[in-house]
Amino acid sequence: MANKKIPLQPDNFELETNTVWAFPDRGKWATHDAKYRGNWSPYIPRNIILRYSNEGDVVLDPFVGGGTTAVEAKLTHRNFFGFDINPAAIELSEKKCQFSFETSATIQLAVADARALPLEDSSIDLLCAHPPYADIIHYSEDIEGDLSLLPYRDFLREMGIVAQQFYRVLRKDKFCAILMGDIRKKGMVQPLAFETMNLFKLAGFKLKEIIIKEQHNCKATGYWKTNSVKYNFLLLAHEYLFVFKK
Repeated sequence: MANKKIPLQPDNFELETNTVWAFPDRGKWATHDAKYRGNWSPYIPRNIILRYSNEGDVVLDPFVGGGTTAVEAKLTHRNFFGFDINPAAIELSEKKCQFSFETSATIQLAVADARALPLEDSSIDLLCAHPPYADIIHYSEDIEGDLSLLPYRDFLREMGIVAQQFYRVLRKDKFCAILMGDIRKKGMVQPLAFETMNLFKLAGFKLKEIIIKEQHNCKATGYWKTNSVKYNFLLLAHEYLFVFKK
């Protein structure tokens, strides 16, 4: 039996219209998959890109990871800059973008630090990013500048620099969207998302939207269900998508 051809675009796509987003089917069109640990559903950057930019605009993802945003930029005819501190992420993103699709958009990928973006001031129309959640997932073993290796407070200090860089490169009246989740240490919740939000406000951004994004890989069965009851904690089953305006 022949393999079913994978579509280039999602079927029956509709923009989200409220502040709670849930994607049980995370999206498998084009070259998207869930193999890159912690990557976001392509429905998220697609919604952000279509709502907050126009065809031909310049979109930036400074934590490009597995290339999800890059693929969506190509499919929606946006010019794109994708950076990551990890060369392996850039290599993977380049492979993800190597599919045939008629567009005049340019996709540029390079190794770079989000705290020192190699871009001119006010050169970006939309910023779309899914940074690491402090040191919950390590995306390298020892790459200098990898924020995923930093504990909570050190991570927040560096994210303050990232926020300033984002503000610098974004054009006036344009938008910046950041997906961030909270974490739990020693049974207690650490509000990483809202502390990150405050850093972006301190950098000068105005807060336009707070969106709750449901997590569907948070299984309350087996080990985690048992420990949730035994140690009296709730499983974190949501993340925050903050939309800022410059």
